[in-house]
Amino acid sequence: MEQAHSPGAFADLTVGQFIEHLSSAEPVPGGGAASAVAAALGASLISMVAALSNGKPKYAAYESTLVRCEEVGQELAAEFLRLADRDAEAYAGYSAALKLPRDTDDQQEARRKALRSAARVASDAPWECVKACSRLVVAAEALAGRSNVNAASDVLVATLLGEAAARGAAENVLINLSSTGDESYAEKMRWHVDSTLHEIAAVAARTREIVLSGQSREPEPA
Repeated sequence: MEQAHSPGAFADLTVGQFIEHLSSAEPVPGGGAASAVAAALGASLISMVAALSNGKPKYAAYESTLVRCEEVGQELAAEFLRLADRDAEAYAGYSAALKLPRDTDDQQEARRKALRSAARVASDAPWECVKACSRLVVAAEALAGRSNVNAASDVLVATLLGEAAARGAAENVLINLSSTGDESYAEKMRWHVDSTLHEIAAVAARTREIVLSGQSREPEPA
């Protein structure tokens, strides 16, 4: 059975190689993988800002936050790259289902079931990315006003990348829902996606306000 070609684990590619694959006529990687990779960049910035701040006397009061955010950023960066692979694999599965024969009634029914199942997988994969983006912007907000002022713009960039990636991944969730054949699942997923995007937007707006104020914040409660 012919399947959409995948370049392998995206973590093993250079940035240039990933962009080359992304700009080709191959269907994968696509928008879902691109969203996840953008989020990985944002997560890496979280780790960078925390690392640039930790160990400096000026930010000693924030050490626990800095250590935690550096670890969270590293974990999320790796997770987003895995999610990029998962998104590509999900699309490849859907593409393969589209190519199933449909000459007979039995074949049409088998294809219909395969497409619904593949659409469910193709919705679940980017949904995991949306949820992970929520963790990313929360980490960025924790660093706002509690990290190296010379890297304040990097906190904002991480936030923007996280929010944009969440919205991109959300579009990949929503576009597949009608093909799942399960309206109860689709309705519940639409609610979860909309709710999470609103939460992310609120956190992102708060982070921007804090950073642009230039004010230091109290340490997080122990």
